[in-house]
Amino acid sequence: MDFALFSLNNAWLIPLLPFMAFVLIAFVFKNMEKTASTTAILFSGTSFLIALGVVTAVLQRPELIENPFVKEVRWFSMPGLHITMGQLIDPVAAMMLFVVSLVATLVMIYSTGYMHGDPGYTRFFAYLCLFATSMLGLVIATNLLQMFIFWELVGLCSYLLIGYYYFKDSAREAAKKAFMTTRIGDFGLLLGIMFLQLNFGTLEFTELADKLPAFAVAHPALVTLMGILVFIGPIGKSGQFPLHVWLPDAMEGPTPVSALIHAATMVVAGVYLVARAFTLFEVSPEAMHVIAYIGGFTAFFAASIALTQREMKRILAYSTVSQLGYMMMALGVGSLTASMFHLMTHAFFKALMFLAAGSVLHALHGTTDIFEMGGLKKKMPYTTAFMCIGLVAIAGVPPFAGFWSKDEILLMTKLHGFTDLYYLASLTAFMTAFYMSRMVFTAFFGKENPHNHPHESPWSMLFPMSVLAVLACVGGLVGTPWTEHGFGYWVRYGELHHPEVDWTVMGGSVLLGLAGMSLAWIIYGAKLIDANKLARRAGFLHTLSYRKFFIDEIYQWINKVIVDGTGRFLYWIDIHVVDGFIDGLADGTGWSGKMLRRVQTGQVQVYALIFFAAVVFIAVIMGLMGESSAMALIGGGK
Repeated sequence: MDFALFSLNNAWLIPLLPFMAFVLIAFVFKNMEKTASTTAILFSGTSFLIALGVVTAVLQRPELIENPFVKEVRWFSMPGLHITMGQLIDPVAAMMLFVVSLVATLVMIYSTGYMHGDPGYTRFFAYLCLFATSMLGLVIATNLLQMFIFWELVGLCSYLLIGYYYFKDSAREAAKKAFMTTRIGDFGLLLGIMFLQLNFGTLEFTELADKLPAFAVAHPALVTLMGILVFIGPIGKSGQFPLHVWLPDAMEGPTPVSALIHAATMVVAGVYLVARAFTLFEVSPEAMHVIAYIGGFTAFFAASIALTQREMKRILAYSTVSQLGYMMMALGVGSLTASMFHLMTHAFFKALMFLAAGSVLHALHGTTDIFEMGGLKKKMPYTTAFMCIGLVAIAGVPPFAGFWSKDEILLMTKLHGFTDLYYLASLTAFMTAFYMSRMVFTAFFGKENPHNHPHESPWSMLFPMSVLAVLACVGGLVGTPWTEHGFGYWVRYGELHHPEVDWTVMGGSVLLGLAGMSLAWIIYGAKLIDANKLARRAGFLHTLSYRKFFIDEIYQWINKVIVDGTGRFLYWIDIHVVDGFIDGLADGTGWSGKMLRRVQTGQVQVYALIFFAAVVFIAVIMGLMGESSAMALIGGGK
């Protein structure tokens, strides 16, 4: 049996291998640092090799484009509910397996240098292995319930890794913020899954794809509701507005974690879920519009915040939120191909930039403010080169990877008639080139800070960056308009890769990218314009951007005034109304008991007195009303 066919039939080994590494590290090698890291890299690397085999098998079988390879076993069964677990392999899943396993392996190699000497070294590698397991298991899921289980496991791993430095208040709070914010989205997703099960009797992706079109014709509003509920999950996981607030704070974790979260695991899980359940959304134009406009607004909104941020990792974090908005917008306008293409290229250059940022922080012992860096190109030439490659890739300079995928999104947005989103996304591209260039020119080419003593990182950190740098340079060539059987041919879903070149879109995006980079050089490189004066002239707009539009403060106010106020009001209702009513019933019962107790004395003379009083009472009534009327009153008459 050839390796490609073996890999296709046994793709379940891809998430299983890092899980085995997690078990070994957590329970056997927990005090053996070298053995732990070696185990993690070897098992993850083997997963990557099998993922390569899966990609090869998919490339050899064009039929998998329309008919995915499904292999599953029954998990449990009950009347009305049959749940299986297994593997679903099509071009989209194959691409994701390749990206996730590759980035995870490179991050683990990088971490051997970055985390060297850390007291929690083996714990860190155990978490990384479990994180890779979670995401890879999510990718091959055959149904929504299986995906939801791994979806929640991804959230758990992000909590553990963001709060890795648990002795720091900021890390603990960031971990809780991420966990609680994404729970809001997960609640919506769970409701959507329940609606799908109740209406279709299945959660299998292939069966839902067959049943949804006819059901949507008969019940369009219900399908829209289910689609929007399911989409709430990706809003939280992929940091879309208004649940984006956790993602920048996730920078509290070690930098390799940031690279893994932002490039290949948690945040792209939401994009992948929308892509995997695309048949649910495409039958509802209203749901597609919601996805498109939330994605487009998020891309612009996050970019406008990144313009003024000072911390290197925070700038990269808002850049990730913005790029995720691009991916969601592409899905919303109906182009799964463009979204998945950008997901792949973004994984390459964003992982590269985060690892380069980690190299800087490692050399400067935690200095994060770009205006406290400067002159790093002299002492860190390799890191500088890698960061510059990431810059031109994300800025959309041809022929680097980001140019091809970003242009594909702009083109598809324009072709599908979303002119307003096209212009908004084009403006966002200009802003992206500007703020990323601002970061690079200030930190690497600015005036050297004499208090810093930077040094180049070890080869254990430089090697993963070099691999990602190569992919950031050439990774987009698989999806050029002139590639006949390239990315778009293999990953398309009901659409063809656009074979023609729109020179207006292509030329315009290049000019916008170059304009953004040039403006950043004028202000922060050549310093022909005083950045401080510019900030003062911007006034409230600058404050608004720097303070992240006060979204965190607004949420705090809502929690303190509305949520806490509602809680206090309901507490008063509980104490004074609900408890008061129950206590009143209890008091009334006690008072009635006291009264009855006085009647039941057990003394014969008291009972005789009561009997005599009753006789007297009846006699008086009979005398006043007449015998017949009195008897009728007391119930004795006919």
